[in-house]
Amino acid sequence: MKFVSTLLLALLLAYCARPASAAFINGHSYQPLEDWADANGFRASAWRGNQITLTNRTARLVIEKDSSTAQINGVNVALSFPVAVDKGQYLIAPLDLAKTIEPLVLAPKFAGRKISTIVLDPGHGGKDPGNHAGWHYEKTYTLALAAELRDQLKNAGFNVLLTRTKDQFVELTERSDLANRQHADLLVSLHFNATESGKTEVSGPETYCITPVGAASSNAQGEGANHGASPANVVEKKSLLLAYQVQKALVRNLGAEDRSVRRARFAVLRDAEMPAILVESGYMTHPVEGKKIFDAGYRKQIAAAILKGILNYQKLTAPPPPKNNPAMTNKIASSRSGK
Repeated sequence: MKFVSTLLLALLLAYCARPASAAFINGHSYQPLEDWADANGFRASAWRGNQITLTNRTARLVIEKDSSTAQINGVNVALSFPVAVDKGQYLIAPLDLAKTIEPLVLAPKFAGRKISTIVLDPGHGGKDPGNHAGWHYEKTYTLALAAELRDQLKNAGFNVLLTRTKDQFVELTERSDLANRQHADLLVSLHFNATESGKTEVSGPETYCITPVGAASSNAQGEGANHGASPANVVEKKSLLLAYQVQKALVRNLGAEDRSVRRARFAVLRDAEMPAILVESGYMTHPVEGKKIFDAGYRKQIAAAILKGILNYQKLTAPPPPKNNPAMTNKIASSRSGK
């Protein structure tokens, strides 16, 4: 009997010492971050307060307790649910692993497709002025940025269409409809931000892509999680990768504050059938950044950064090179030898 009691006690202690395989917090499912890290070759390389850094040969992931933002290879990316810590164990939502972290830190496995046509959407226009800072209206500068970016994209070999080429009002649904009708490969909506409070403190770009099904949006007027799938969710991982590459290029090329890759169900994103992003290239209301936005030279830098992000995205999603065809190789060799 004593042996049985000792065995039961040992088994109970062993069970209690095991990390929980899953948890349910605030109505959402969570799993141990350590389990995911072990399965994908990551190790904890640094601890600082409530922050943990995970690294493998190609990626660096920084996660912080109670934060809804992860830093992936130096770029801030919004999570759908805050990171939790229970008994010293970091917990993360499986949806964030599947829909945000894995598409960016693991090698993308997308069917390659050459980017040919890009639709640029200068935000607002006509009766819709957008944000403003004094007498500077957003609609003016989104159109100017679109014209600059169009020229740079064309010089890089892309076919480019604009949803508006003058100060006119275009319905939100018509913007993505145009891209769909033209069978565009990418849709990039261009905007500038503004804030009523903290004007001297809030600056930097934000890049949005579609919100995953089952998650709430991270934009200021964010919708809850009770939304079904939209056409954009079919290509949401590609949209995320595009948003990430553009945000990274904007932050690094402009030396700007990183306000992260974010999620939203904006109409222009929701109805797009191709990878689509909405770029807020900075804050018009910031005393320094605003003046830069109103300058054509700085907008040229913004356009160059967006172009760089698109080119980096294309490298990651380009079609594989054609395999060697022995018959064709022999045919070419024979023609060269005169046979």
